[in-house]
Amino acid sequence: MKSSSESYKAAGVDITAGYRAVELMKRHVARTMIPGADTAIGGFGGLFELDTKGMEHPVLVSGTDGVGTKLKLAFLMDKHDTVGIDCVAMCVNDIICCGAKPLFFLDYVAVGKNQPERVAEIVSGVAEGCVQAGCALIGGETAEMPGFYPPDEYDLAGFSVGVVDREKILDKSSIRPGDVLLALPSSGIHSNGFSLVRKVFDVERADLHLTLDCLGGRTLGEALLAPTRIYVKPMLQLFEAVRVKGVAHITGGGFFENIPRSLPAGMTAKIEKSAVKVLPIFDLLQKTGGIPERDMFNTFNMGVGMCVTVAKEDADKALATLRAAGEDAYVMGEVVASDEGVTLC
Repeated sequence: MKSSSESYKAAGVDITAGYRAVELMKRHVARTMIPGADTAIGGFGGLFELDTKGMEHPVLVSGTDGVGTKLKLAFLMDKHDTVGIDCVAMCVNDIICCGAKPLFFLDYVAVGKNQPERVAEIVSGVAEGCVQAGCALIGGETAEMPGFYPPDEYDLAGFSVGVVDREKILDKSSIRPGDVLLALPSSGIHSNGFSLVRKVFDVERADLHLTLDCLGGRTLGEALLAPTRIYVKPMLQLFEAVRVKGVAHITGGGFFENIPRSLPAGMTAKIEKSAVKVLPIFDLLQKTGGIPERDMFNTFNMGVGMCVTVAKEDADKALATLRAAGEDAYVMGEVVASDEGVTLC
């Protein structure tokens, strides 16, 4: 028999709604199962059997993150099936920067009021993100917190664990002047900078359903809520094809904070501004907010979700591999010797 408590329900927590949410999300979780994952959910821990065959020194790599204030757009548009993709992406895209393959993911959903159908909708996005990343959703937690969150709002976070053979961990110390910087396009703003985005567009009062020609016929809401691109599978193919020297996931802090993290001391990313394929949403954001160019590149991805460093002689093969994997990758700069970190030319 399922447990129940009328007293707890009177305080705002309906544990029976939690059971209903678990039942509704099971079919989404089932989509993510890969070898090593335990299909049961609802226990005290998520299980995963680690297969290290072919690895000399397996190293676990973990990443954790949330969706941030982009969730406000989901609330305003009453659309909850894509923010889970963002949550997964923000974790697995970081893991891939080490050269590791994500294995599994766990989520945490905190709600003001447990609406089982909405929770299942959120988890459907998490599951889709896991499918795109090739990892398993092996567990999670839904916390009903009345009085802490408004009834129609929630927070979403999670973490992922991956594995890489120690000898295949990316070594940025091998980066030299003349190495090439490749850009992997983003799908939009991804999941960073939304406090500024919300201020510029005054999203609480804006017509998010208005179609805009400058956004290719999409609405402002659609453009802002576009889920973060997941780069795991193309990057794993790239690792097999060429020697990748460094990878930067362009998140909060934009180019100026993230790209230097993938470079050794004394090396700078020289970015050709004219080569960067800036997406229309960033042009609209900069124009509407009167934001200086430096601030744009220091806050947003500007249409570049990943920056990959390879030797010049490997660039053509790397581009061909990424394009065959569905990424419209291109050269956006090179590495030079200096201590500036990033320069825009």
